[in-house]
Amino acid sequence: MSKDAAATRLALLQAARRRFAFDGYRATTVRDIAADAGVNVALINRYFVSKEGLFRACLVRTTPTSTTPRPGPDLERAIGGLIRHIIRSPTDEDSMQLLLLLRSSGDEAVDDIRRETLRGYADRLAGAVRPDGVVDEDLLVRAEIALSVVLGMTMLRTSTRVEPLASAEVEAVAGPLEEALRALLGGGRS
Repeated sequence: MSKDAAATRLALLQAARRRFAFDGYRATTVRDIAADAGVNVALINRYFVSKEGLFRACLVRTTPTSTTPRPGPDLERAIGGLIRHIIRSPTDEDSMQLLLLLRSSGDEAVDDIRRETLRGYADRLAGAVRPDGVVDEDLLVRAEIALSVVLGMTMLRTSTRVEPLASAEVEAVAGPLEEALRALLGGGRS
């Protein structure tokens, strides 16, 4: 992909994230997105095939490689990645990403994409903490609870800026969060 193509694709993704986050999926048109990005609407189909494909591409940032557990057993790496995601400086992009994950679209196919994205992340998280890589339903539920904790803390620190959590020192957040994630991901049922 050329430098201009990559820049155009990025501009479309950024415009789409803003529109989907603030206006919702149904109210957003591909013409709005193209206009916001300053490009021809046909480029959406060229790079993403459809509005739905563009939405799916927008969700990719919600699981950046730096915080996505890699395959294989590594509880420490998985927990560390989740904690780093929460304590790093939040951005407006983080808030928009969170809205994309949590806001119902009113479109079943798009809501399926959202659920698929969240389930995929929970599957990878659960797989990262099992020595044999086998994920049972109990572990998957615990991984989904851990993901809920991470999403909730991210929302409180970025979108809603609830104090004192939003401005809490790293140590004040990291310690209790590590305990909670370790309890969820590190063991079976009590």
